[in-house]
Amino acid sequence: MVNARKRALVIGFRRWRAWNLGPILRAAADPVVFVRDVAAARAMNPGPGDAIMVWGAARPAGLDDLIAQTGARLVRIEDGFIRSVGLGSDLIAPRSLVFDPCGIHFDATCPSRLETLLATHAFDAALCARATALRAEIVVHGLTKYNIEDPAPPSWDSRGRPVVLVPGQVESDASIAWGGGTVRTNRALLHSARTARPDAFIVYKPHPDVLSGNRHGHAARDARGLADHVERRASIIACLAGADAVHTMTSLAGFDALLRGVAVVTYGAPFYAGWGLTRDCAADHPAWARRGRRLTLDQLCAGALLLYPYYWDPQAQRPVSAEQAIAAIASERDRLRASADPDRLTRGFWLRQVRKGRVLARAFIGRGLRINPD
Repeated sequence: MVNARKRALVIGFRRWRAWNLGPILRAAADPVVFVRDVAAARAMNPGPGDAIMVWGAARPAGLDDLIAQTGARLVRIEDGFIRSVGLGSDLIAPRSLVFDPCGIHFDATCPSRLETLLATHAFDAALCARATALRAEIVVHGLTKYNIEDPAPPSWDSRGRPVVLVPGQVESDASIAWGGGTVRTNRALLHSARTARPDAFIVYKPHPDVLSGNRHGHAARDARGLADHVERRASIIACLAGADAVHTMTSLAGFDALLRGVAVVTYGAPFYAGWGLTRDCAADHPAWARRGRRLTLDQLCAGALLLYPYYWDPQAQRPVSAEQAIAAIASERDRLRASADPDRLTRGFWLRQVRKGRVLARAFIGRGLRINPD
């Protein structure tokens, strides 16, 4: 993460995100100060050893100059690949984050810490054995990034045709902006999949943030005339169990598919592409020049799940191992499914807004959050 006992100046976080991530950041830096913009960060007189932190691929005006002039280190923060039980857009706190001082994993225009790990790390037998065991736990428990969807099997009837699953994405997502190829819309993705596999039964699964109403999208319009079935209910894991292949731009569903031995075709440059494990259709993407190494699936998993993320226990307020975090997520998800209200994280737009309001209220009245408004 960041050097202990050095400051972390965190730019542009909304109050709820600062509240959710504050304890994680304070475990590695002291103090952690959340500031509104680059000017407020500059007023804190950062220097070498301090970290300037931003979310994802954010590039606020003046950031590059601030880094160059002060010698502070830029660190980008994002959700880990197995994140939580519940959507980040519903303000659910994460159990995993990534801290990247090189780039960020979904920005394929430049190297990230994950890409460098995958390209150069000496994956020894012990680390690969851990990756094998962790992958098995993820698969047997049916885990993915958010872990809230219906576990029931899908109801489509392919009539014996091979099934191609096309996971929808939020088209404004940064992973498409910074890691996409020439195919950058769900409609274009479906058209590419249909062109590549005219024989297939194509299942389109809209992104969960679109189905929840948290993000804008047009599932029916995207799929019209191209998909044989639009899957709105079954989980991505249930869909993968019935799929022969996945066609995707940059979706994490492609990584979920690889974990489960499903063939993956990419039309962008997601972090898991270019290592010999996927069929990549963005032929001229500049990322391929940096990804010449051929990896095994266990090496990919070791980099993406063991070495790159930072795992956190929000109840105990302490860092944990990947194995501990995965076990906790599986246990939390299973308790929710066994409860009297197993759909409480997904049902009802207005009920979810009430729950988000409670998170916001805690963030605004809670103590221990140092914010410099200037």
